[in-house]
Amino acid sequence: MTATRDPARELADLELVFKALAHPSRRHVLLVLHFRGGEMSSRDIAKRFACSWPTTTRHLRVLREAGLVSVIERGRERFYRLERDRLLGVTGGWLEWFRDAALVGPATDSEQPRRVDEQPDPGADRVGGERDDEPAPPS
Repeated sequence: MTATRDPARELADLELVFKALAHPSRRHVLLVLHFRGGEMSSRDIAKRFACSWPTTTRHLRVLREAGLVSVIERGRERFYRLERDRLLGVTGGWLEWFRDAALVGPATDSEQPRRVDEQPDPGADRVGGERDDEPAPPS
């Protein structure tokens, strides 16, 4: 059975992940987790950042809600694990749209996609750098 795509769900995932990635501290947490083996205790994460504990936990919560980290409880301690597949899946899926940078979608349904170098030059009808719809500057 082939899974059907859910564009609304994909868009919601994209929004959550990009919101989480928007803050430099959260990107830093992900990098630290990655380069430290993919998992760290909340205490070790907090030691690496200059922000307060409430701020650190807020950043970790946003990352968790976006599915970019998961929490594992061991005794009284929480460990955060990087969810690399989720990060790559969502961001990679979005970047996939840009793989063929030379291909531009059709302007209308009846047009076929054209390469960027085949697009009409918007300045071709200008003379001396002036646009037809702009008045000439006063002399």
